[in-house]
Amino acid sequence: MTRFRPCIDLHAGQVKQIVGGTLSTQESDLKTNYVSSHPAGYFAQLYREANLLGAHVIMLGPGNDAAAKEALAHWPGHLQVGGGINNTNAKEWIDAGAEKVIITSFLFPNGRFSLERLKSVLSSLGSDPSKLVIDLSCRRKGDTWFVAMDKWQTITEMEITKESISMLEPYCCEFLIHAADNEGLQQGIDTDLVRKLAEWCTIPVTYAGGARTVDDLGLVRQCSDGKVDLTIGSALDVFGGSGARFEDCVKWNQDNV
Repeated sequence: MTRFRPCIDLHAGQVKQIVGGTLSTQESDLKTNYVSSHPAGYFAQLYREANLLGAHVIMLGPGNDAAAKEALAHWPGHLQVGGGINNTNAKEWIDAGAEKVIITSFLFPNGRFSLERLKSVLSSLGSDPSKLVIDLSCRRKGDTWFVAMDKWQTITEMEITKESISMLEPYCCEFLIHAADNEGLQQGIDTDLVRKLAEWCTIPVTYAGGARTVDDLGLVRQCSDGKVDLTIGSALDVFGGSGARFEDCVKWNQDNV
């Protein structure tokens, strides 16, 4: 059944909600929806008290390690961590308290998928796919979607298809997929992508990007037959949004077990 999955997005050590497509090396390009006055640990504790499982902590660029570790300390063994994860530091994040690590860019040297790199990450985790989430955040090209890396600025050669999903599934326990073109805009989710994910994925998958209200949980449930979970970020009141109340999202999960 479709669940609400919370997030903690970190940029320059602060909890922020940004327009995903504006991430780049140029600070002037960044469009920020919200900067929280609360530290990362505050949100981890909030999610812990609400028993919101499957939350992801995403480090957007450098300077976020301390904030991420603070979040993990507030709910050890229950938060997923992504951003800059590779075969040399994946186990360190598990040892620091992450339930799972999330990986994208390391798998795509020069924009080309490397199965060898994926296997090296899995090996560093003791060949345990239950510790690994593959992030296939993507950008749309017509009626297709291609994985985007490096803060969603570089389009890789990998198209998201039934075949590519099936190839990756044995190496991980779930997928996290941001629709980068929709991320942070609060202009609606990519229902076409949600439907395809429900059709192609046989392991848990979380979609993020464009959610506006708590009603989008029902929309995702309808589009995916309950197979896809939804992250709501910028629209959420705890992140300065007005479209979705945090307590309503918590109640959704309680009512849709």
